[in-house]
Amino acid sequence: MAELLIAAENIVTAAPPTSRDLPTSRDPATPPVPDVLSPGYVLVENGWITAVGEGEPPRTPDEYLDHGVLTPGFVDLQVNGYYGVEFEAVDEADWQMVADRLPETGTTSFVPTFITAPLPQLTDALKAAARLIEQLAPTEPATTEPAPTEPATPGAPPRSTIPRPARILGVHVEGPFINPVRGGAHNQDWMTDPTPEAVGALLDAAQGHLTIMTLAPERPGALAAIRHLSQSGTLVSVGHSDARASQVAEAAEAGARMVTHLFNGQRPLHHREPGVVGQALADPRLTSGLIADFSHVAAPVTAIAFAAAPGRIVLVTDAAACAGMPPGEYLLGGQPIELPPGDGVPPVRPDGTLAGSALRMDVAVSNMVSVGVSLPAAVAAATRIPADLIGRPDLGRIAPGARADLTWLGAGLRAEATWLAGQRLHQKSPKGQQGQEEAS
Repeated sequence: MAELLIAAENIVTAAPPTSRDLPTSRDPATPPVPDVLSPGYVLVENGWITAVGEGEPPRTPDEYLDHGVLTPGFVDLQVNGYYGVEFEAVDEADWQMVADRLPETGTTSFVPTFITAPLPQLTDALKAAARLIEQLAPTEPATTEPAPTEPATPGAPPRSTIPRPARILGVHVEGPFINPVRGGAHNQDWMTDPTPEAVGALLDAAQGHLTIMTLAPERPGALAAIRHLSQSGTLVSVGHSDARASQVAEAAEAGARMVTHLFNGQRPLHHREPGVVGQALADPRLTSGLIADFSHVAAPVTAIAFAAAPGRIVLVTDAAACAGMPPGEYLLGGQPIELPPGDGVPPVRPDGTLAGSALRMDVAVSNMVSVGVSLPAAVAAATRIPADLIGRPDLGRIAPGARADLTWLGAGLRAEATWLAGQRLHQKSPKGQQGQEEAS
């Protein structure tokens, strides 16, 4: 069986209290993995993590990370675009390029996001996206067992897990079933009610790849839509909503389990009417996305969110096509946005409305640590918590039975290297590397 042994001075595992929920774990009696290992090691076999330990590794490692911290690969549940590409246009070469490059930011899995558009346009985009997701899916073994023809040379890359782009975990459709009162950068003319016909059309078009649906639960027919979507395997998220707290609670009762970009595009917290924000923070059924660029949400408020809802905050970028690009004009939802000069400054519509972000996931983690959130909590919010929210317990943690999707954070908690199924996809610097050629 092909092996990769990584030793690191620091590992943040993001592991849950028990690793027994991992469907591929070879030993159901595997003990819990600590949050932090200093030092520690990770053994990868055929693309899966088979052992995690503290202290010195059992043999000379294939990779030695002599600084920084090894974490699970980041899982981003809301990405409108990146590197000049708007995902809603659904161009194969563009999607491939972004999937190839997102690991530069530490992200190894992501959910392309389509914002409000006319329903026929959304269904066409979902049909095209469903085909692309199948085409771009990594080819890799389903278990830790070796393929019959696989070489047994220790440290050799398995033939069945050639380097692949970041994983595409379905599509997040944000709109058109949202409230124009809280529409933000979305086109109000395209917003509509979630009728059974409209919801069915989106589900049919997505062919099982509609991972997340953001809607406003106060719209007519929304509760029935939430039940239908939830029963179909789609995670329903409350967003761009002017709902009262009681209406958000009704949405959770119907099956909603997420709130889209907490504080943005929603009824705020008031001491007599908690609104979307208050219910999101108080309701244990709900996990909230948070854009931690400190422009969408002030730095102290992001810390309040983590304190108020521990284990129920998910870091998202909400990145637009301008992310990773120089200042200039780009598109969001097929309409113009402008990225102003300045590090971390978000893009805006011509009227000044915030329109997505230019955020990196590694920067989001670093930002949260800068306001006092512990590194394990910040990493979990970018890895295990989003993975669990969409039903992927094989991602977002360093534990036996998890996929070997890993990120090495160096100075400033910026991504220095990433691995997908044990294959290095991105290497910023050869420092600390041992026994392998640099790849990117």
